[in-house]
Amino acid sequence: MRVTPPDRGGQGGDPGRGADAHFRALESLYAAAPINRFFDSRLEIARSGEARIHFTIDERHFHAGGAAHGTSYFKMLDDAAFYACNSLVTDRFLLTTAFNLLFTRRLGPGPVIAEGRWVSGQRRVFVAEARLIDASGEEAARGTGTFMKSRIPLAGLPGYRTA
Repeated sequence: MRVTPPDRGGQGGDPGRGADAHFRALESLYAAAPINRFFDSRLEIARSGEARIHFTIDERHFHAGGAAHGTSYFKMLDDAAFYACNSLVTDRFLLTTAFNLLFTRRLGPGPVIAEGRWVSGQRRVFVAEARLIDASGEEAARGTGTFMKSRIPLAGLPGYRTA
């Protein structure tokens, strides 16, 4: 069953040019974040309440056992869930308040897609799910996050450009 994002009346859930500009601005914000210098990744937001991030995992992300460290799993899942929720909010930056994750497969080097989907919340607190899909199409991990509106205006953040 597919969950329909709330109609936010200008707060990110409305279809059309405003939403598309907001999605592109969030993609720009993601690309500008200093943490992403450590990850070969690209965010895409096609619709409200959903986000996909394409990652490439390599040996820099490995633990001593020769596979991706859990911090990489968390980063990918948190980002996908976060941006799925922030696609619904045009005025404020969200903050992660909790995140639970389940590891189901080890990740070696190669491409990974993180898919995030808004589940609930319409005003101040949002919940989203995310999953990691490896190069063979198998799920490698999944998680659920809770995100809260901050006092940080999106418009004031470096990288968030709507024009």
